[in-house]
Amino acid sequence: MKKIKIATLMLLLLMAGPTKAQRLMTLNQSVEEALKNSPQIVRMRLSLIRTRELLNAQRASLRSNFKLNLNPYQYSNNRQYDEFNQQWFTSESTQSNATLSVTQPVIWTDGTITLDNTFGYRDNYSSSSSNSFEGFSNSLRLGINQPLFTYNRTKMTLKELEFDHENAKLNYALEALNVERQITQYFYQIYQKQMELITSREEWGNRKKSFEIISNKVEAGLTAKEEMLQAELDMMSSQSTVQNNEVELENIKDNFKQMLGLSLSEELMVIAEVSVLPVDIDIKMATNFALLNRMEIRQREIDIETGQFQLIKTNATNEFKGNLNVSVGLFGENEKIKGIYDNPNDNEDVRFSLEVPLFDWGEKKARMRAAEASLQTSEYNLQDEQKTIRLNIRKVDRSLKNTLMQIEIARKNEENAELTYEINLEKYRNGDLTSMDINLFQNQLTQKKNALTNALINYKLELLNMKLQTLYDFEMQRSIIDDVMKYEMIQ
Repeated sequence: MKKIKIATLMLLLLMAGPTKAQRLMTLNQSVEEALKNSPQIVRMRLSLIRTRELLNAQRASLRSNFKLNLNPYQYSNNRQYDEFNQQWFTSESTQSNATLSVTQPVIWTDGTITLDNTFGYRDNYSSSSSNSFEGFSNSLRLGINQPLFTYNRTKMTLKELEFDHENAKLNYALEALNVERQITQYFYQIYQKQMELITSREEWGNRKKSFEIISNKVEAGLTAKEEMLQAELDMMSSQSTVQNNEVELENIKDNFKQMLGLSLSEELMVIAEVSVLPVDIDIKMATNFALLNRMEIRQREIDIETGQFQLIKTNATNEFKGNLNVSVGLFGENEKIKGIYDNPNDNEDVRFSLEVPLFDWGEKKARMRAAEASLQTSEYNLQDEQKTIRLNIRKVDRSLKNTLMQIEIARKNEENAELTYEINLEKYRNGDLTSMDINLFQNQLTQKKNALTNALINYKLELLNMKLQTLYDFEMQRSIIDDVMKYEMIQ
């Protein structure tokens, strides 16, 4: 582990130019930055805001609604024909009124209660009767509208919006976990490429030494010139590998910046400590915890509940239903405001209606079969999701155990390759090996160093995968559900 830390520090010294300020980022900093500025997260956050505000709007619509309609001035002068009296007459009217309405939806019954009050002034004259009226009037009316023999649309609409918002929160949290996975993968890809760059530069340095050794031997007449040409070719190949690694590193960095929502012109470098301590995982506990808390399970359950709502809606196709509308009111008029209700009139209105379907050519039955098939699909998806979770956890557990073994093998291979290279380098100095021989040992050392780095990174990525699969951090021995829930909060 000390070698890895030292190599990272060497990389910082090698790559940080004197005039370029580089932003050094750890894994935690990278994840936090992505959760604020990542394009995917921004889109999911906007979707979450949309569903939240739609739900707020629906809840607000269930409260009392107050409305004031004003008609400040209205004048008419009409010439009309009275067919009963067979004569023309003139009517003239001037009026002004205002109506205050209060509407209260009733969520428990899907009905509506309304209270209207209309107050106005009127000046009427008609030549047919030579009568006129000038005064005030007020009409107060209470009405109830109640659907009958049908499902509660108001309550269902509210519940559907609640499900939409909950689903949006789950999608937001899932996307945050997905971003964490992608950022971690990119982070370790950059780290891996940085380590490969260090290794390739070390190899290039070794090639230079080999070239110097063979050049001195050629000048002394101890070795054929062909050996020097081969050593020079090996040195140039190592230099090309360094340049290729630099290009690949910059390309991965650009993808990483895009994920973080950073400017592509910003210089950055990742700092990581890749240490591996074997983690004990209780596969039964991991599976049970995942099945209890995974957000995909809740999403499948929401799909089932919304499918049941769809069954209710479909069953209402061409349904038998009724409607009851009852209103009572009090009307009064007088030339003076104070006497409006001296002689009041009662107004009552009761209406009961029924809608009876007769024949729909099988439309309702067909739609019901389609809705039932959709619901069964949702139920099957829930079962399949549970099986998939179990399967993935078992795969990750096996992969973790296998990767631990690969790390031990890779560490031994690196130690052997390094020792072998040192021994054969001394033989090369003594003239017992050719440039081709030392080239093979150098390539072997490079491959084993990269293999160890890859094995360590693979273990870290598999641990992350287990954490995301189970929503439990086995390294820290704690649940990450609270961490996931914070993804739902909008700053």
